[in-house]
Amino acid sequence: QVQLVEPGGGLVQAGGPLRLSCAASGGTLGRSIMGWFRQAPGEEREFVAAISRSVSNTYYSDYSDSVKGRFTISRDNAKNTVYLQMNSLKPEDTAVYFCAARNAFPLATMTHDYDYWGQGTQVTVSS
Repeated sequence: QVQLVEPGGGLVQAGGPLRLSCAASGGTLGRSIMGWFRQAPGEEREFVAAISRSVSNTYYSDYSDSVKGRFTISRDNAKNTVYLQMNSLKPEDTAVYFCAARNAFPLATMTHDYDYWGQGTQVTVSS
């Protein structure tokens, strides 16, 4: 059973950066598609970013329009860890951020397409 843990949330000023990490235990992430989602109070959980497993040494990624150009998803399979680098943060990025793992292919943006979830980490962006 894969377990995902996301340390690294916190409080940051608008315009600043923050990097989230997601470490896996109980399995390897090398063949999984990894995603980040977020959920603001009173809102549905929404897709943020996803990264594929290696395909001929190439990783493919996808982003929601609201974070494209500001956020970057990456992975280190040797460390069984996926990252979300968030730059130019805005107050509307405030949410609980979740990482998720998907055993099927291709990239997916819907919560029901993911098999494993972390417990979430709070990110608060002050104006």
